[in-house]
Amino acid sequence: MTTPQTLTIRSFSDRAEALSHFILRAGEAPRLVAFDDTIGCPMEIALAALEWTGATGVLPDDDMIHAARLTSETAAAVIERKVEGRRQYIYLGPRLDAPPMDVFEGKVLFDEPGVKAVEFSQRAHALAHFLRATSGSGALLALLGRRAPEVRHLRRWLSPILGELDVPRTLVGGWFAASAAGGLLAATDGDPNYRYIEVGLES
Repeated sequence: MTTPQTLTIRSFSDRAEALSHFILRAGEAPRLVAFDDTIGCPMEIALAALEWTGATGVLPDDDMIHAARLTSETAAAVIERKVEGRRQYIYLGPRLDAPPMDVFEGKVLFDEPGVKAVEFSQRAHALAHFLRATSGSGALLALLGRRAPEVRHLRRWLSPILGELDVPRTLVGGWFAASAAGGLLAATDGDPNYRYIEVGLES
């Protein structure tokens, strides 16, 4: 686990100001943004999920996260990985109570009770399947950036960011680079301010 050498924490009472500060600080770094920034994505099980997926080999460090949703009951994600020189977009998550998808959209890798994995060649098809499965509620998507964050950087920086929280908050957006990361967290009933936390290594 990396110990951050730099730490910046800012509070914003204005939602627009908080979001603009987050985008400005992210720059060109890969990022995840909440589908609904008034709800955000719950982070209570995020660290445990990252640790579990690493221990079991489900998500190698060089995978990239294009979408994720975590709740206390279920989780879903769209990951990108290179296999034999080509990119795959894989949906991992709960089975859908919906009509079977068209064959051209993707190939089912496995379909077991409670969980399904589908491979797609197009990012748009994978994200569409993800949004159909989750309705987008409490989800994070890789938006407004040139690439999605790597799993290795989420594992490296998410723990120090969440470790600075005084009370549980949902993640509105996060950017994750090799040397630094930042997270914007939603206001709570006890604190009406958005919280921006940035951690990094001293250069």
